[in-house]
Amino acid sequence: MKILIQNGRVIDPARGIDQAADVAIAAGRIVAVGQAPADFSPNRVIDAKGCIVAPGLVDLAARLREPGQEHAGMLESEMAAAVAGGVTSLVCSPDTDPVLDEPGLVEMLRYRAEKLHQARVLPLGALTLGLKGDVLTEMGQLTAAGCVGFSQAEVPIPSTQVLQRALQYASTFDYTVWLRPQELHLGKGVAASGPLATRMGLSGVSVAAETIALHTIFELVRSTRARVHLCRISSAQGVELVRQAKAEGLPITADVSINSLHLTDADMGYFDSRARLTPVLRQQRDRDALRAGLADGTLDALVSDHTPVDADAKALPFAEAEPGATGLELLWSLALKWGQDAGVPLSQVISRITADPARVLGKSLGTLQASVGQLAVGGVADVCVLSAQGHWPVTAAALRSQGKSTPFSGYELPGRVLATVVSGHVAFEA
Repeated sequence: MKILIQNGRVIDPARGIDQAADVAIAAGRIVAVGQAPADFSPNRVIDAKGCIVAPGLVDLAARLREPGQEHAGMLESEMAAAVAGGVTSLVCSPDTDPVLDEPGLVEMLRYRAEKLHQARVLPLGALTLGLKGDVLTEMGQLTAAGCVGFSQAEVPIPSTQVLQRALQYASTFDYTVWLRPQELHLGKGVAASGPLATRMGLSGVSVAAETIALHTIFELVRSTRARVHLCRISSAQGVELVRQAKAEGLPITADVSINSLHLTDADMGYFDSRARLTPVLRQQRDRDALRAGLADGTLDALVSDHTPVDADAKALPFAEAEPGATGLELLWSLALKWGQDAGVPLSQVISRITADPARVLGKSLGTLQASVGQLAVGGVADVCVLSAQGHWPVTAAALRSQGKSTPFSGYELPGRVLATVVSGHVAFEA
């Protein structure tokens, strides 16, 4: 299939491109950005007039719920949601059932995803067997099976000694460890500590749950020099600690979720379980610091934190409801909204969901490193056509994900994804 995307505004932050240009695709690869070759005869023409042509979005945090939790999300529905959201590459968490701690499970997941010919799945392997925090997994075998890093998902390691050994091993073989900073005991609440949680009678998660974990991680990184990616920073103090650690030269990167970037604990309303999330929504000063941190590069990437939840699991009292929200189809719109609200240039907005998360993945992408998150001539053709105009209502009917719960239900969000091309084939078209 030869595809010509014409008349669009091509924005590729990785290559510093922001201009009117055409993108020519053949045999699954980009053959030209600018003027198509004279002898190029497309089978398909996509008119992108008035639209943005960008690299496919890269999402560093998406749960697919398969295997083991198919009632919350089937692979087919969540991959359809990914391409509808412009996401062509996504990193999935290892906290499936069974846990992704064996090469065979990773290979099965990748095979199932590849057969769907939609978004590219990049699995994280479990850091410890069964995510129990005791015995390290066979990281070498999991990497050979296709894992791009190692994570404990939402399960902190109780023993600092085990975490130190994990980082020492990862450093030896240049693996990246993905950690959400949360102290085991202080992080067990359901809402951010503060006046609102107190009035509502909800157990609180203090900022110290994040900052204590960050201090521990940074001390271990200083001694091991392991590369660590910090998942979903949620507090102003956390942003400042990451800023200081980066200034020191520690090999760390960090991301923030679309939920924490836009919402606060006030969005819990009258115990609205759609706002039952992990990490918890914090106060406005935290949201403002997260926005500033994403703008100045302290936080490297914006993620959807896609976690589809079954309707029955949300139809419970707030403290008992399962945390999580769908997000893949909202990533572009909420990134654009952040840019509009904060006065961030469009190229920088797109960078935080394309080139920057691809840079976080780095060498773990293997041969795809020269393609993911950019429009490279000769590279794999992952492209999306985006509109920055108009608004759309977030409703259950508008979402392809099996999980319909999101705190943004009823919002009118800017921008739409009009087409998604993955490896040279049109995987989605509005």
